[in-house]
Amino acid sequence: MAHATPGKSYRIGMSDMECMDMFPDDKTAEAWFESHRWSNGRICPHCGSERTRVEKNRKPMPYRCKDCRKHFSVRTDTVMARSKISLRKWAIGIYMSVTNIKGVSSTRLHRALKISQSSAWFMAMRIREGFWQPKGTFEETVEVDETYMGGKQKNMPNSKRKQMTGRGTVDKTIVVGVKDRKTNQVAAWMNTTISPSIIPLGIMSSSWPIPTSSSRSGSC
Repeated sequence: MAHATPGKSYRIGMSDMECMDMFPDDKTAEAWFESHRWSNGRICPHCGSERTRVEKNRKPMPYRCKDCRKHFSVRTDTVMARSKISLRKWAIGIYMSVTNIKGVSSTRLHRALKISQSSAWFMAMRIREGFWQPKGTFEETVEVDETYMGGKQKNMPNSKRKQMTGRGTVDKTIVVGVKDRKTNQVAAWMNTTISPSIIPLGIMSSSWPIPTSSSRSGSC
């Protein structure tokens, strides 16, 4: 006998209020991030050394490596790197992104975290980028398709139209999608120009590499 999917009220997990109580300030959020990133002791993200020290005034960053002599913080080499958004807002933003079934928009983050829409867009893109995990290669027959992203010229302001160099697909971003027929695994590439590397994708093939962050022309 089929059972109905539990409603939202029956889902187990942290509530919004519990999340707010868990991260009342930046200091608490920083301690939480550090406890998860360096559960076995602080390590320099630059060289991997365990010989680190706390900077007296936490400037320019809280910690310094005794081997490579570089400063670092819990943000270094993470999606939060070079961001001025507080760690408390990062923690709550990550919570919102991973607990919403359909994801969370930048405008929603903008309203909830009281940050500018551009900062919210930056945060949302960084969090999504953090989900990226290379998965090897496609081993079976794949299906390939492409599209052009960029909007219609008639909907663009005059200043944008003047920058256009042509019509149709000119100045559009090429998005190529690939699907493994057997596993339904998918991957996508983005490129702003047509290049020889895009042309072979129209051929069905096996053992085809799935892109890594270093092989992508853009981010999504």
